Amino acid sequence: VQVVESGGGLVQPGGSLRLSCAISGFTLRTAVMSWYRQAPGKERDLVASVSIGGGIIDYADSVKDRFTISRDTVKNTVSLQMNSLKPEDTAVYYCSAKRGTTNYWGQGTQVTVSS
Repeated sequence: VQVVESGGGLVQPGGSLRLSCAISGFTLRTAVMSWYRQAPGKERDLVASVSIGGGIIDYADSVKDRFTISRDTVKNTVSLQMNSLKPEDTAVYYCSAKRGTTNYWGQGTQVTVSS
């Protein structure tokens, strides 16, 4: 099983980034797929998640109306479109795939929002 994120980088406030998470070893339709983030000195927090069936999507209040999570069941990838980025969005972003009681994590990708 592999979970691999990509797409992080440096962006100015108000800009956009798209993160991608590629899954191998199982189909993402059998997992709850989520994006988390962790800023320096802070806990890892849930940003967005999509249910196994794809019908339930949740967002942290701080990113609602700015971020969009989506999944491609053909490519077996999950994406996080981030718009109107703010300096407080700066963090390492992690993709998570939860199957039953097992949570698979990627290595993380750095997102820095700064002028």
